[in-house]
Amino acid sequence: MKRNLLSILILALLIVNVVLTAIMMFSVTSTTKKTAALVDNISSALALELSDPGASAVSEAASVDMEDVQPYEIADAMTIPLTTGEDGEAHYCVVSVALSMNTKDPGDKTYGADLTTRESLIKSEIIDVIGSYTLEEAKADQDGMKKEILSQIQAMFDSEFIFDVSFSSIMYQ
Repeated sequence: MKRNLLSILILALLIVNVVLTAIMMFSVTSTTKKTAALVDNISSALALELSDPGASAVSEAASVDMEDVQPYEIADAMTIPLTTGEDGEAHYCVVSVALSMNTKDPGDKTYGADLTTRESLIKSEIIDVIGSYTLEEAKADQDGMKKEILSQIQAMFDSEFIFDVSFSSIMYQ
């Protein structure tokens, strides 16, 4: 008799455990669905706000066929004084810059052939942009420097035939 009573008690506790587990599972599942929907809404809202004006240049760079790309390397490495940072010391950046031009762009026919005559103007823009950075900023944000140089050069030529700026070598002192 005692064994049967103990078996019935264990069976009753097992049934209560299964029922409580099922209730907990349903409540957690609905909460998980609501949380997933909230995360989806937040991520879609952030994706709308993260549209970067420089992203069009990146997408254009990706859409230019390799056969239409003509690189132009600025002949000499430039030594550019950086803005004095928190340490109060003078720092320099030695950089070699290469520009990528789209040969199918109308601006390439206007400016691309005689870009060497305008090299000093391009160097001036590069010096202005890189010189506005401190050593720490320049090391931390090379992509930002490239985007800013690209936008300055595109504004100077009033054309987007130059679609990418790259540093073939860059050193800081």
